[in-house]
Amino acid sequence: MSSAEGPPSDRPRRERPDGTGVGSWSREPHTVIRRASSVPPAGSSAIVAASEITTTPLEWEPHAHDHHELVWVRGGTLTTRAGGRVFTVSTGYGLWLPAGTVHSGRLTIGVEFSDARFEPSRTPHVFAEPTTIVMTPLLEALLDHLARDDLDGAARARAERVVFDVIAPAEHELVLRVPGDARIDPVAQALLADPADQRSLEEWAAALDVSERTLARAFRRSTGLSFTRWRQVLRVHEALRLLADGHGVHETSRLLGYAQPSTFIAAFRRVLGTTPGLFHAAAPGATAHGDDVARAVRPSRARSGDTGREPVDGRAPGERTRPS
Repeated sequence: MSSAEGPPSDRPRRERPDGTGVGSWSREPHTVIRRASSVPPAGSSAIVAASEITTTPLEWEPHAHDHHELVWVRGGTLTTRAGGRVFTVSTGYGLWLPAGTVHSGRLTIGVEFSDARFEPSRTPHVFAEPTTIVMTPLLEALLDHLARDDLDGAARARAERVVFDVIAPAEHELVLRVPGDARIDPVAQALLADPADQRSLEEWAAALDVSERTLARAFRRSTGLSFTRWRQVLRVHEALRLLADGHGVHETSRLLGYAQPSTFIAAFRRVLGTTPGLFHAAAPGATAHGDDVARAVRPSRARSGDTGREPVDGRAPGERTRPS
């Protein structure tokens, strides 16, 4: 993904036969699909940054880059599929994509989308896998500064050194493993296309002519979660998009198939540990600047592949995934 991918690459695209988008999620009307474009040489720079404001829902086809990439948004959500995992980041968070990682993405309309591209040979700290990053005001200001085209070499080098010093992983990330098991792929794809699908595992077993126990075991083995918990986490991914689009809690609850808003709020809390309103209020960009700077300068625990992060995948604190 890159904000450098301009209008020549924008074009309406065919949908899959099942109506889902290129990243295996439901597609909004009038979505524009982009291909990955080549990135201009960075010259003597380690970091090249850019941004744009979307005027239509955007998707990126699966692609990879020769450079590391950090993408983040203000005023909406970014959903990315990388390998067998789906990540959703909202205001205050970004996603680090290592060089060579095949990924696709989706942006909601009206989002300010930014990306920074890191030259691997000049990047001293590398996150070895896709990693959710805390986008503190300090880090965002540094990357905005590096987007200027009037910086001399010395000023750019100073700013880049501070970026490498303050960039740090989020303590939690909203990530969902996609099964990749032929027995349950039809279930997962249907729910990715419509998270409000209310069919029970028993109904899916009857439709697929397999036992309910087989499906339950396959979900646990492939994702680490029960079918019910997997669907719950998926709905929270979609809830963040709907809330960012301006839907209220009651409407979001209805669109996701919940009978009562209180049930939706309880499910949201089980996954993210807080309510929808408090989640957005607690985003790094919404908290006191001094607190954000303090968080920004703490040592990173996830450099060189040691993530130190707790995936927000619906498990209760301390709950371990059953061995496969």
